[in-house]
Amino acid sequence: MRPVSKFLIIALLPLAGGWARAADLNDYPTSARADYVFGCMKANGDTRLSLEQCSCSIDVIATILPYERYVTAETVASVNQQAGQVGALMRNTDAARDALQELRRAQAEAQVRCF
Repeated sequence: MRPVSKFLIIALLPLAGGWARAADLNDYPTSARADYVFGCMKANGDTRLSLEQCSCSIDVIATILPYERYVTAETVASVNQQAGQVGALMRNTDAARDALQELRRAQAEAQVRCF
C-alpha cells in the first residue's frame, strides 16, 4: 500500500471536521456585511482606506457578536432614533439597553483594531 501524502491529509482535514466550517466562522450574510461597510464608508470619506477599515470593523464585530444579537442591537439602535412612544418603549427596557450596549462595545473594539 502506498503511503498517503501529507498534502492530501491536509486537504481533506476540513472535510473530516478538523477545522471549523465557514458557516461557523461567518454567520453574517454578505448583504449585512455590505450594508455595514457602505454606511461606514459614507461616514468615513468613501476612500480605499475607509473600505479597508470598515471591512475590518464588521469582521471584528462579527467575531464578538453572533448575527442574531447584531440584528437585535441594530434594530434597537434604529428604533431608538424614533421620537414618541415607540422610541421611548425601546429606550426604557433593560433588554434593549443591554443589546445596544453590547453593540457599542463591539463597535468600540472594532474602532481600536481597525481605525
